Amino acid sequence: MLNKQQTKYQNTAKLMDEALIRLLEKKNYEFITVKEICTKAGVNRSTFYLHYETMDDLLMETLQYISRQMNNSFADSLRIDKQKILTCPLEELVLITPQYLIPYLQFVLDNKRVFIAAQSQPMVFQTKNIFNALYTEIFDPILTRYGVKEQDRQYLLSFYLNGMYGVLLRWIKNGCDQSVEYMANLLIDCVRPYHTVPQL
Repeated sequence: MLNKQQTKYQNTAKLMDEALIRLLEKKNYEFITVKEICTKAGVNRSTFYLHYETMDDLLMETLQYISRQMNNSFADSLRIDKQKILTCPLEELVLITPQYLIPYLQFVLDNKRVFIAAQSQPMVFQTKNIFNALYTEIFDPILTRYGVKEQDRQYLLSFYLNGMYGVLLRWIKNGCDQSVEYMANLLIDCVRPYHTVPQL
């Protein structure tokens, strides 16, 4: 359980995360200053530097904050789908469907400027953070049901997640020029049901 000091620290960090998000709606990341963050968040500069050394530290935290929001937003629906994954016939299992994918893509589109800013910090823009709920609730259980060994699942999951990440990153670099539905169908075409992949 957090004490009052820890809660205050987290609440202040959340204010600054949200301040950066609001500022990114109006201007590019490289032109946002610490002073603007502090003014928007209602804190002073010393408070900012109590939390972060640089603006990039705030950007990293903000992207993690958004990733948590994304995963929390879809956790319930993914949990319901997991029950089907655990009980349905193997031939009905697919790694991704529009039901999972469209909300993720829409979330990225709605927060496009944050993700664009994150491109300047490649280590920040991490696949596992973005697709964490899909990883834990969908991909891993499906591959487990197919009897894929744990050490092999790590490689397959890396392949799928990094492939999706690459497509997502290209979409963002292109200014999200295609619709969410178009991108969902494209990703589904790329990630076929695991059971249709021939074994060597």
